Amino acid sequence: GRRGRDGVGGELVTPRHDAEVVTIPAGVFRMGDARGVGNPGDGETPVHEVWLDAFEIDATSVTNAQFARFVDETGYRTEAETFGYSAVFHLARTAPDEDVLGQPPQTPWWLGVRGADWRHPGGAGSSIEGLEDHPVVHVTWNDAQAYCAWAGRRLPSEAEWEYAARGGLDGAVYPWGDEPPDADGEWRCNIWQGVFPTSNTLADGWLTTAPVRSFAPNGYGLWQTVGNVWGGCEDWFAPDYYARSPRERPRGPESGTARILRGGSFLCHDSYCNRYRTSARSSNTPDSSMSNAGFRTVGL
Repeated sequence: GRRGRDGVGGELVTPRHDAEVVTIPAGVFRMGDARGVGNPGDGETPVHEVWLDAFEIDATSVTNAQFARFVDETGYRTEAETFGYSAVFHLARTAPDEDVLGQPPQTPWWLGVRGADWRHPGGAGSSIEGLEDHPVVHVTWNDAQAYCAWAGRRLPSEAEWEYAARGGLDGAVYPWGDEPPDADGEWRCNIWQGVFPTSNTLADGWLTTAPVRSFAPNGYGLWQTVGNVWGGCEDWFAPDYYARSPRERPRGPESGTARILRGGSFLCHDSYCNRYRTSARSSNTPDSSMSNAGFRTVGL
């Protein structure tokens, strides 16, 4: 990470957010689904030109080790810890049956699990020991804001996220181009293989999260902008926003009920959620947490 002066005797100190960052150059790009493969209700169209200033973004998602440092220094309690439960993918549960508080009928692969939080991603029987370099999960948009306030950072705007995630490949489906994730028999991202949601062949090596530096970085040096875990953005979500988005520095709607999520996760599969594409959009309420969502930060 970068180092800065603390103002007391001029000694060098390690910054709070000790992470590799990448500077994205100012420029113009086409934002949205240029291939017509998106989900109609997500509002990935119309494709529109966006101009952004240069900005600095994390090369990876915030890790468990980085989030632990924040918690150790501040005593912060995440909303999942306060609420007493979080959403866990059914095959990742390590908690007893009595800890399952709910199972949505529309998405039965999700379980509300008592005691699931960032330190216990599968529930009471799990820990993050050995997962220090995996992305922190079970953090809400509000939790990410608390981390950013401590670190002197912010969440990316949705436009900044897509521009950085593209890695300079304007209009491409994925950060590496238009080829499928397994085009050469080598997986390029951490998504679901097999029959969702019951059987995962683990062809990419992972059932749930992978270390943040798995696979290959994109053209700007960002790792896993698609797959692994969803990334939270600053913007409110509205499916019709692209039709009215300003060309310069768009920041999303003025208000809303859900915040933007980008990039897809280890649960994405063509049969269920093809949102492991650079233009794909999703959203969740600011106090929602789950086992496949995290965040990366941007410089102020």
